[in-house]
Amino acid sequence: MTTSAPDSAPVYPDIPLSMVRPALLAGVAAVIALIVSGVLGHLLFGVFFTAGMAMILGNAKMVQATVGAVTAEDNPRKKPVVLNTAVRLGIITVVALAVAFFFRPDGLGVMFGLALCQVIVVLATVIPVMKGLRKQS
Repeated sequence: MTTSAPDSAPVYPDIPLSMVRPALLAGVAAVIALIVSGVLGHLLFGVFFTAGMAMILGNAKMVQATVGAVTAEDNPRKKPVVLNTAVRLGIITVVALAVAFFFRPDGLGVMFGLALCQVIVVLATVIPVMKGLRKQS
């Protein structure tokens, strides 16, 4: 068990940066959504669901690249990360809302894909960190 001394900074577990597990889980969810939506006669819903998941996975990868580039600088600043993230999320939101509006009701699949994949990405990051923290205590 690794614990830090009372007067030193706490030791946190490493954050998993691999997108393999979230991509596999999202792929399984996308295949299930495509099969179910096809059986129910709304295949376009499954296609948009898959597109929403792809947008979140792409966004997560771009966030990693942006944070990596900013932290590699001698004097890292938060502002470029915040602006980059805000613009990217704005674009994703506008695209998703446009798809949901113009292709309703099947276009709502993009919103469900965005939501489910975001949960998958967050849990794939949080669960290993929580396990690491639990091992320390």
